[in-house]
Amino acid sequence: MKSEQNNKSAETLTALQELIEVVAKLRDPDGGCPWDLLQTPQSLTQYVIEEAYEVVDAIKSEDKNHIAEELGDLLLQVVLQAQIFQEYGDFSLKEVAQGISQKLIRRHPHVFGDVSVQNADEVNQNWEQIKATEKGEIPNNNQLTHKLSGYTRKLPPLTATMKISRKAAAAGFEWEDIDGVWEKFHEELQEFEQALASETPERQEAELGDLLFTIVQIARWKNLDPSEALQGTNQRFIRRLKIMESVADRPLSDYSLPELETLWQKAKAILNS
Repeated sequence: MKSEQNNKSAETLTALQELIEVVAKLRDPDGGCPWDLLQTPQSLTQYVIEEAYEVVDAIKSEDKNHIAEELGDLLLQVVLQAQIFQEYGDFSLKEVAQGISQKLIRRHPHVFGDVSVQNADEVNQNWEQIKATEKGEIPNNNQLTHKLSGYTRKLPPLTATMKISRKAAAAGFEWEDIDGVWEKFHEELQEFEQALASETPERQEAELGDLLFTIVQIARWKNLDPSEALQGTNQRFIRRLKIMESVADRPLSDYSLPELETLWQKAKAILNS
């Protein structure tokens, strides 16, 4: 069994080395890819985000081949970023791999050390305490803003808003009932409409943010996931649009608005049938 595991590990390392060499060739000024040579860590950040979302979508599909393909695309972004930073003389993939290995060992003393834990909650508590110590922060910092500020830096906005909302509610910053949330929603909707009518784009954007924040509060009260809800709407919109294109006898841009509405309702009926 150990020999088989060693063989698999060797095969994996060989495959990773091949990927590293392929990426290095793409970035080679002598014969490399013009597009890859133009890329910077900053220009590639959008692809890191896109590939991460595509991995999540593939996992939801439960298609193993698709999952493996999307994980490969995400791995490419890691290797490509490391390659560019290596060219800058900053660090290489070696330091990236060593860094995460050392971090995992430090933060799992119950596995690699002599610490005992009883359950996953204790594991999480130890992780957060070790993490705070590593970053020079105060362990078990109970300030609410300290806990919330990290969400805005690290998470997509809708996900961050839901986490901020839950933490704030747990700390007592909460309405007495759902009616209070609806009152706040109508208040924010009115302020957004007023901003659109007479205020600057900056104020309009601020009021839009306030309105979206309140909608997330409603979702939290009703145990709904706003990210999943919006993703579902996006997918339904595309499915309906695809049906419209399939039944149309000319480009959709050639249809009038009433004609497009007729096609839209037909698409909805087909999907609901």
